[in-house]
Amino acid sequence: MGKPRRPDENWFKHRLRLLASRKSLDQILREGNASTMKRSLTAWDLTMIGVGAIIGGGIFVLTGVAAAKYAGPAIIVSFIIAGVCAGIAAFSYSELASMVPISGSAYTYTYATMGELLAWIIGWDLILEYLVGAATVAVSWSSYLVALFKDAFGVTLDPRTTSGPVIWDGSTFVRTGNIINIPAILIVLLITVVLVVGIQESARLNMAAVLIKVLVVLIFIFAACGRVDPANYKPFVPPAQDGKYGGLGIIRGAKTVFFAYIGFDAVSTAAQEAKNPKRDLPIGIISSLIICTTLYIATAAVVVGLRPYYELDVAHPISFALENMSNTRWLRILVDIGAVAGLLSVMLILMMGQPRIFHTMAKDGMLPSLLARIHPRFRTPYIPTIITGVCCAVLAGFLPVDLLGDMTSVGTLLAFFLVHAGVIILRFTNPDMPRGFRVPLGPFVLPVLGGAISIALIVLSEPTTIYRLFAWLGIGLIVYAIYGHRKSHLNFPRENEEVEPDYGYTATGHA
Repeated sequence: MGKPRRPDENWFKHRLRLLASRKSLDQILREGNASTMKRSLTAWDLTMIGVGAIIGGGIFVLTGVAAAKYAGPAIIVSFIIAGVCAGIAAFSYSELASMVPISGSAYTYTYATMGELLAWIIGWDLILEYLVGAATVAVSWSSYLVALFKDAFGVTLDPRTTSGPVIWDGSTFVRTGNIINIPAILIVLLITVVLVVGIQESARLNMAAVLIKVLVVLIFIFAACGRVDPANYKPFVPPAQDGKYGGLGIIRGAKTVFFAYIGFDAVSTAAQEAKNPKRDLPIGIISSLIICTTLYIATAAVVVGLRPYYELDVAHPISFALENMSNTRWLRILVDIGAVAGLLSVMLILMMGQPRIFHTMAKDGMLPSLLARIHPRFRTPYIPTIITGVCCAVLAGFLPVDLLGDMTSVGTLLAFFLVHAGVIILRFTNPDMPRGFRVPLGPFVLPVLGGAISIALIVLSEPTTIYRLFAWLGIGLIVYAIYGHRKSHLNFPRENEEVEPDYGYTATGHA
């Protein structure tokens, strides 16, 4: 007769099983169907949401930063690598979104496939991803607004009130002598008000901004390509030095511009406000990515051909690349207008996605129920929207664009990895569930390749960026242990609510 197990050992094993408990797809869909959010978005609206979030930070901001710091003219290759990685992720997102058309994005998918603990981790990661991403774009929006005043009206705004007080030199903060970025703060607060008022109003504003910036990008590409100096492409791949340039620099450049591809993740967060989510979500995700990747590569090729790559480390590289060229004032003004409108739509979409992550996690009990409240008139998650707006305004007012952008890129890659894993798992655990879209060459070719690329780009990130990500996730685990795990509706159902925990076992009782 074996040694009897101690009671505390049983308790410990039970707690471990709770961490792996999964939320059934039937329950997720049932809760989504009971949502009071207003379903008003079409496939066209979702495509515009994707384009609105994707075209912005990558084209108007990070093209120059990544070229100057990492890849040189080979930033073109970096965009291709990032586009391939994002394209594979788009396939996985489309399959899961067609199966589970619920707000929450990668958080919801992970909850259904890998259990509560990993779902919490990715949900907490998405909070950082969207919040910091919106702040990054707000800083760049402010920079283009300053450029617009200078190019259009000859007015130079005071940098002390239009730039952050610090910059990041790769290892520490350095004071700039500036005080606060007031334009960035004001635009974030304005967008917060728009998002509280309603999703359809936000979609209309986004569509107008998207049409303006796509037109401006096309005009820039065709108007400036004739001014490209082939000498600026040499050397196409600058010699490696101190972790910059060379082959490693191209990969790090891809990681940096990957920030731009968060857009189609934002499409999936609007699932509960789509009219026909199973059909329209895949359309919105894939079509927006194809449009944007094409424009990214073309724009990058023109920008690095206009000016030496090492001069492009600024927050407004497109208009900056045109500064020393004659008869380009009209084009600079047009670019500034397009950037101001374009970056506005990016902020709008990112700040729309963030509260819906809060809302979904709160509905599951892992965040306070206050965050799940829907406004009685506007039918929007107004409390998390206001909280997001205030936090984003603070970050945008005081932190630099490159630090914020790197943090967002790494968070995006982690979310993509778990989405790929979710596709593979659901092919085995729910093989017969209807799918509006299936990943080509799945589950072992494209999802595995996409997951491997995501991990590789994370590993090649700056160590300080990875440290900040792990610090954020560490804080999240503390919050989960203190609140989320104890309040989870899945493992500790509320009264009169029938919820059966799924510990990851099949009907036969085996894992």
